[in-house]
Amino acid sequence: MAHSLVLKYYSDAWLQSGKGVPRVSPHEDREVSLMGAQCFNRLFPDTKDLRQVYLEFGAYSSGSGYFEQAHVIDARRYEEPISWWANHGASTPLLQALAFKLLSQPASSSCCERNWSTYSLIQNIKRNRLLTTRAKDLVFVHYNLRLLSKKTKGYMDGPSKFWDISGDQFDIEGGDVTQLAELSL
Repeated sequence: MAHSLVLKYYSDAWLQSGKGVPRVSPHEDREVSLMGAQCFNRLFPDTKDLRQVYLEFGAYSSGSGYFEQAHVIDARRYEEPISWWANHGASTPLLQALAFKLLSQPASSSCCERNWSTYSLIQNIKRNRLLTTRAKDLVFVHYNLRLLSKKTKGYMDGPSKFWDISGDQFDIEGGDVTQLAELSL
């Protein structure tokens, strides 16, 4: 869905720069359209909102209505997607809110790194005969137990409440998170 809300994938420059591989805009790609429909159905359970977001997406993806104005089309080339949606998405409020939600998520491999770290604790020299499927199941259980523990009152209010905060983007009284919690396993 986020791919469908990035403007450059509708531009002629991007569509023609495939170097021999034909490119199509997201609303013309069958798989992307089917996944987008699933996303809309999940995020907008109210039929009135669902109808409205489909109308808004149709106007956006086809470049009709407000989106066919010259300054809006020109802004697609030089503005970042979030900025473009902030400046030109007011005519499609449901789609604009969805674009903000999806396009402002940082891409990170930290979850994968965390799983690999867990896997290396499970699959080590002492446990080298452990089947791959069993190791994958143990990592799956470990990760889901960790997710469930985040919902407990002790996790939210206890000394671990700062564990999931980004290391370089917070300011806690006292400064050092490690002083607030016992970090031993």
